[in-house]
Amino acid sequence: MQAAAVTAEQVWAWLAEVADPEIPVISVVDLGIVRAVDVAEGGACTVTITPTYSGCPAMQVIADAVTDALRARGVADVRLRTQLTPAWTTDWMSESGKAKLRGYGIAPPVQQAIDISGLRDGVKRGALPGLGAQPVVACPQCGSTHTELTSQFGSTPCKALYKCLNCREPFDYFKCH
Repeated sequence: MQAAAVTAEQVWAWLAEVADPEIPVISVVDLGIVRAVDVAEGGACTVTITPTYSGCPAMQVIADAVTDALRARGVADVRLRTQLTPAWTTDWMSESGKAKLRGYGIAPPVQQAIDISGLRDGVKRGALPGLGAQPVVACPQCGSTHTELTSQFGSTPCKALYKCLNCREPFDYFKCH
């Protein structure tokens, strides 16, 4: 396939096959890392990506995987653009991606992220819904909501460690942010 014949829709479909290096069951598209795809008339393809958090160690691996996936399909001119604002949020994850996380044994985020970027004078605890409160997290193994937080940090900084008090299994929870 010649690069000039490539469409943005094709690129999105190809990128939906690029696995996140830390959670290989979910794609970078399902995770919401890929923000935009632009295919210029001459065939140059610009992909805009946003890291899940500042300093994410997987971003270079993701950038290389995106570039490799497109070049393998004949797109010679691949340009990556890293966009830091707006900051990535778990709200950008697809429902399909959340289901894949659950099937993989990771509890997906259960609440909507709270945008506090416009606040200038701070926030009193409890002033915003969900701020400071622990979410009710269902166990991805048995579905019970009788779970408790074990550690704010799980296998990666974007996850917390929980345990199910019914089936007694520990599991990661993909934190809402």
